[in-house]
Amino acid sequence: MSTALFWHRRDLRISDNAGLYHALKSGHSVIPVFLFDETILKQLPADDQRVIFIHRQIAKLQQDYREFGCELQVFTGNPVELIPEVAKRFGVSAVFTNRDYEPYALLRDKTIYEQLTEQGIAFKGSKDHVIFEKNEVLKGDGTPYTIYTPYMRRWKEVLRTDFHLKAYPVAKYLGNLYSANSASELPTLSALGFDGIQLVDFPPVEIPVDILKKYHDTRDIPSINGTSKLSLHLRFGTISIRELAKVAQQTNEKYFNELIWRDFYQAILFHFPHSAENAFKPIYDRIPWSRNEAHFEAWCAGKTGYPLVDAGMRELNATGFMHNRVRMVVASFLTKHLLLDWRWGAHYFAEKLLDFELASNSGGWQWAAGSGCDAAPYFRVFNPKLQLEKFDKDLKYVRRWVPEYGTNLYPDPIVDHATARQKAIDTYKSVLKDPET
Repeated sequence: MSTALFWHRRDLRISDNAGLYHALKSGHSVIPVFLFDETILKQLPADDQRVIFIHRQIAKLQQDYREFGCELQVFTGNPVELIPEVAKRFGVSAVFTNRDYEPYALLRDKTIYEQLTEQGIAFKGSKDHVIFEKNEVLKGDGTPYTIYTPYMRRWKEVLRTDFHLKAYPVAKYLGNLYSANSASELPTLSALGFDGIQLVDFPPVEIPVDILKKYHDTRDIPSINGTSKLSLHLRFGTISIRELAKVAQQTNEKYFNELIWRDFYQAILFHFPHSAENAFKPIYDRIPWSRNEAHFEAWCAGKTGYPLVDAGMRELNATGFMHNRVRMVVASFLTKHLLLDWRWGAHYFAEKLLDFELASNSGGWQWAAGSGCDAAPYFRVFNPKLQLEKFDKDLKYVRRWVPEYGTNLYPDPIVDHATARQKAIDTYKSVLKDPET
C-alpha cells in the first residue's frame, strides 16, 4: 500500500479532523506527523505557556494514536525544509494537512507545495478550523464582505442545513493508519528551549452547555464564569469548530454569532492580508500616534489609575486570559485615551494571550482603534468609569485583580478622561477631516 503523511498543525486531535479524514479515506497508509516549528519557537520567551499547552497536547495525541497501533512522528526544525525531507524519507505519495490562512502560513505552504511538486508528491489541504473559508461567503458581485452584519446574514444563508456542521467520520477509516514498529520520541520542553513550568490553568476541553444557555445574559460580566473559555482550544484545534458551532446553534444564538465573528475575521485576513500589520483603512496609518513609553508600560502593568483597565491587564499578565468585554475597554483606552498605536497593544496581546489568533487579534484591535473594517467610529471613546459602573458595579472583578484599589497605594489616573477623549477626537479628526471618511 502507498503511504501518505498527515501533518498536524492547528488541529491537535483525531476526531472530526477534516484533513486526517481525507488522508485516511484516500486509501494511503497514513503516517501522522507534528513539527515543532523553530522559526516560531525562537521568537517566544522561555516560559511561554502556549508551548507547554502544545507539548501536553502532543503527548496526549501520541497516546491516542498508540491506541490504534500507530505512532505520531514528532520533529523539530523549519517545516519548509523538514516536510519535503520527511516526505522523501518515508517515500510518500502525498502530504495532507488542514489549511491555515495567516500570511506566514500561506507563504510557508506555497514554498512546501512547490518543493513537493518537484518531487512528484501531492500536497493537499482541507478546511478544518473555520466553517466557511476563502470565497465561500461573498457578496452578490463576488467581492468579500467588510461589514459583519451582512456577512453574518449571508453566512447563515450559505449554511442552510447542518451539512457544514457534520462531523467527519474519522473513526471509520482508522484502520488505514500506518502501523509503527518503533516509538517516536517527544522532545522535552527543555530540549526545545523552554522552562516547562505551568504557571496558568488551562481550561478543560469541554463544551459548557449550561453556561452557553445563559451566555446572552452573562457574557459582559467579568466577575462571573459566563463565557465558554474555549478560545484556546479553538486556536489549537483541540476541539472541532463544527462540534462547537452545532451545539451553539441549538443552544444560544448570541454565542453562535460570536463564532461567525471568528470566521469573519479569518475571511478579512485572507482577503486583506495587509490588515495583519497595517490599517484596514489606509488613511488611519496617518494618525500621529504618541510614543509615550511610560504610558505604555503603565498600561502593560495594569497601573493606569483606571481600575477596570488595570484589572484586565493584570488578569492577562497572570493568566494569559482576559474577559472579552474588558479586552474592548483596555484596547479603547490604549488607542483613544493614550493615543498609542494599536499595533503596540496587538503585539503585547500576541505575547501574552493563550488564545492569540492573528485574525481575531488584529481585527479586534483595529475595531477599537477605528481603523478596521466594521470598526467603532473614531469619535466613540469608551468611558472606563461608566464601563466599570455598568459591568462591575460591585467591584468583584476589580477587587480580585487590583486589591490595593481604594487605598493610597493605588495610582492616580495617568490621564484625565475628558481631556484625553477630546485630544483623541481632535487628533483623529485632523487626519480624517470627515467623520464619514
